[in-house]
Amino acid sequence: MRGRLRPGIRAYNPGGAIRVQLAVINDKSNVMLERKQLHEYQVKGVQHIIDNEFCTLFLDMGLGKTVTTLTAIKDLLDNCIISNCLVIAPKKVTQVTWSDEIKAWAHLKDLTISVIDGTVKQRREAYEKKADIYAISRDNIVWLVMEYGGVKLPYDMVVIDELSSFKNYASKRFKALRKVRKFIPRVVGLTGTPSPNGLIDLFAQMYLIDQGERLGKSITAFRDRFFRPNKRNGDIVYSYALKSPQEETEQQISDLISDITISMTAEDYLKMPDRINIYDRVELSPKVMAQYKEFEKEQVLELINSDEPISAASAAALSNKLQQFANGAIYDADRKVIELHDEKLEKLEELVEAANGSPVLVAYSYKHDLDRIMKKLKAYKPVKLEKPEQIAEWNAGKIKVLVTHPASAGHGLNLQKGGHTLIWFGNTWSLELYMQFNARLYRQGQTHPVTVHHILTTGTVDEKIIKALEGKKQTQDGLMQSIKELMEFYSKK
Repeated sequence: MRGRLRPGIRAYNPGGAIRVQLAVINDKSNVMLERKQLHEYQVKGVQHIIDNEFCTLFLDMGLGKTVTTLTAIKDLLDNCIISNCLVIAPKKVTQVTWSDEIKAWAHLKDLTISVIDGTVKQRREAYEKKADIYAISRDNIVWLVMEYGGVKLPYDMVVIDELSSFKNYASKRFKALRKVRKFIPRVVGLTGTPSPNGLIDLFAQMYLIDQGERLGKSITAFRDRFFRPNKRNGDIVYSYALKSPQEETEQQISDLISDITISMTAEDYLKMPDRINIYDRVELSPKVMAQYKEFEKEQVLELINSDEPISAASAAALSNKLQQFANGAIYDADRKVIELHDEKLEKLEELVEAANGSPVLVAYSYKHDLDRIMKKLKAYKPVKLEKPEQIAEWNAGKIKVLVTHPASAGHGLNLQKGGHTLIWFGNTWSLELYMQFNARLYRQGQTHPVTVHHILTTGTVDEKIIKALEGKKQTQDGLMQSIKELMEFYSKK
């Protein structure tokens, strides 16, 4: 992979000041709630953070960097090494992901978190609260630094989630953190793709970690060491090329940062399963959830009052309406689109951004889903799968976001050479379609474990669909059972 660094991994140190229990994996459930269920590579990551006052974890998507980091924070807090921690991350990640991980793991349940978000007044109230962890979006970090005078932040530890978003040394967010960096006792950088656009991206990121000790105190020094001017106009240089071959330069840089860096790829550390299922939950606001429940009730009562026996067709029609609502938009009687919420779209964008340029295959269910997805992901240049030549382009790595209906690509297409990340924006009752579409990436010739994301709207039909798929129920059985349960529920009211 272009620009992918794989430094040597620090060995687990039995002589460290704080001990981390080695994990034993014997639970195959999707939700892991106890510390003993951490993977051994995650335990190494925990110890790495504890042993190093400043360090980086380059972890593939799906390797659990958040729980790894939270466990280290918990140990550092418990041992009075730190009293608080600031997490800088993409907005949605600060709002949801870190809090969700705390709630999901028993050993983290006592951690308190304050999200610095909203209006200026709300942000100030949030940073004034007493908490173990403060989470702020990267877009607000300049504001926070200025709030504290632009010199020093009152945190013992700073975690930069998606460190690669600080790759631009000329950006305001980089300059703001650079000013306060020397006053931060502990810094951790997390990312899956440290150099998405090339090795030159590494300078700014590593400077925020070690203040230039390894790669140079300035971008000029870094460029002079590893690069030469490529495209230029007189004294103005527009681009740089490597002085040495790519692999040689990667190794040189890897050697320089290996003492503070752990690099983990899924294929190296996830022996089982070869396919990673991730369930990305989104929550509707109380108002919208109430609307969903009322909509569900109306549709079910309409079916009950029709006096017609329930059929596969009527059950499917009802489910389709509920699925549309869960996805964020519905068709009215005139086939006009009524948009209801953007929760799934926000999560989709977050997942695509987290991929950092790694190709992503997106499955949609309805025409209005497609339209909204293409609009939301416009910046990532999404392509709708329509032509045979697009398959070759995908497999050649020329398409970064490929959007398709599962029925259009459920059989016979080999897409495994183009990527290993699949996102179900809309979920399907069809076990066959589900398995066939997943098999576009998860098949012979795939060299990476496949990560399958399912975006689920909590409290909706999405949960019933996933339950049926996990139980390997056939389409009609799972669908019919779900609709019958709804009919029984509302008949009693």
